[in-house]
Amino acid sequence: MSIPATADVVLVDTIQLAANIGKDCWDRERNQIVLLSIYLHLSPTFLNKSGKSDDVQDSVHYGHLTKVISSLVSDGKAFDDVHALIDEATQAAFKLAGDYADAVRVVVDLPKQILLADGFSMEVTTPKGAGCRDSPTIVRVKDLVLPVLIGVNPPERLARQRVITNITFYQKAGPVGPIDYPNIVKKIASAIDQTDYETLEKFVLEIVQSGLAAEGIEAVTARSQKPSALSFAHSSGVEITRRREIFA
Repeated sequence: MSIPATADVVLVDTIQLAANIGKDCWDRERNQIVLLSIYLHLSPTFLNKSGKSDDVQDSVHYGHLTKVISSLVSDGKAFDDVHALIDEATQAAFKLAGDYADAVRVVVDLPKQILLADGFSMEVTTPKGAGCRDSPTIVRVKDLVLPVLIGVNPPERLARQRVITNITFYQKAGPVGPIDYPNIVKKIASAIDQTDYETLEKFVLEIVQSGLAAEGIEAVTARSQKPSALSFAHSSGVEITRRREIFA
């Protein structure tokens, strides 16, 4: 096991905001719940000073960080998309931390973005001197529940069963056109609704291939689990990760 490198982080976990960041799950542009977490990756050993002095003035005050982020939406400002909100939050965090921040990581969760899923999140880590949109983006669709006709046993061919799927999209760094992730999920769900499978392997691989069809996505990880497959286990599952060039 490798020993982790020295690291100092000040973070605020799950700031609840209401913001217009584009269309919601009902295809309407209006305020929706936004859960924003922000991590200031500081210069190594920066927190030694406050750790010894026990004085918050020697650190980056997480209360001030929370106020700065909350103020971004306090006047009802609308954002073009989630990336625009992440970009402004990143810039505000760098400004607050000054020269002491080596990178800023922002994770935005949108609980109501995808109807059939338990959550949708976008994560961007921006190094000092870089732009948010020039940094790789990770998008996660959490616990997408779909009724699927799947399995090799005779009873499984008679009725659909719940399959829980988690999908991670790795969006490449640099300028790319807008990627409509909710629409990608809708297409996946529609295709599955018209198909049946004998194995999770085929089911998961088709989800990965569908996810890679969108320009700007470099890789996709999909993990699907059947909660009703085994009597004495929570679930059985398959996880597949593929890069774009594999299907080129």
